Amino acid sequence: MMYSREFLEQLYSTIYTIRIFETECIKLYRQGLIIGYFHPYLGEEAIATGVCAALRPDDYIVSTHRGHGHCIARGGQLKKMVAEVLGREAGYCRGRGGSMHIADIDTGNIGANGIVGGGIPIGVGAGLGISIRGSEQVVTIFFSDGACNNGVFAESLNLAAIWDLPVIFVLENNQYAVSSPIEEMSRIPDLHKRSEGYGVEASMIDGNDVLAVFEETQKAVRAGCEGKGPVLIEAKTYRHGGHHVNDPGLYMPKDKLEYYKAHDPVTIAREHLISQSDCTEQDIAEIEEKANRMMSEAVDYAKSCPQPSVENFLEEVKHN
Repeated sequence: MMYSREFLEQLYSTIYTIRIFETECIKLYRQGLIIGYFHPYLGEEAIATGVCAALRPDDYIVSTHRGHGHCIARGGQLKKMVAEVLGREAGYCRGRGGSMHIADIDTGNIGANGIVGGGIPIGVGAGLGISIRGSEQVVTIFFSDGACNNGVFAESLNLAAIWDLPVIFVLENNQYAVSSPIEEMSRIPDLHKRSEGYGVEASMIDGNDVLAVFEETQKAVRAGCEGKGPVLIEAKTYRHGGHHVNDPGLYMPKDKLEYYKAHDPVTIAREHLISQSDCTEQDIAEIEEKANRMMSEAVDYAKSCPQPSVENFLEEVKHN
């Protein structure tokens, strides 16, 4: 399938923006400006980009602790995202949520969740709401391979199935639950096969190919709108490093890591753009420069924003 240059440029701009957001935020973490954990999405950018490109403006997403890419792909504002990650008052959650709890209701992002698998039942609840209203929307739930071994995954998948809810379960299989490889956590490493027992249609795709992700998500959106119930998409990918910034990832086999870095989602998106349009290296450089500039402005903005007021925080706790 061929795509317009404009569409391919948008995909590349999004996927590159996610990459630069993560790399710059890692620097901010190293500078001591980010408190708590920071879980990079490096190597997985094509999943958020491809999925969100297939969604409509009024669809919903539910994110994870590794959710910066989801928020950006859904149209999140970099300034508010960096401000939130830095714990500043101008952030999406007024600095209360930090890296693992960003939400943006204006773009249909119901929110990230620091609990592994915690967002799955929330997304099913949103799907039930859509069903009750009778609106032609879908909700996409992003979750990890580690979340598959939580009971809430099976319960939520079954409930969505028996009620034919318009839910797209997007399993971001980066092949590790923290440091535990999937082969040691499941007899069947192709996790999408678990859906068979619930009568849910499922597929497995290359999670590093943004167009493969986009096309499969389009099918899932159509299924949800046609009342065919939930769909499970397993997107195989691989982290470019450890579970979080301070995890060196020494348990990751070097040959496998090198393979996936050579199969980089940013490079693949770039190749799609060049091969399917008349886009030049100069054009691509301009896309990247714009993203770099926006990120730099977002960092400067966030650094200049005040910390949350302790008095306001205590007042909120008292009234809530």
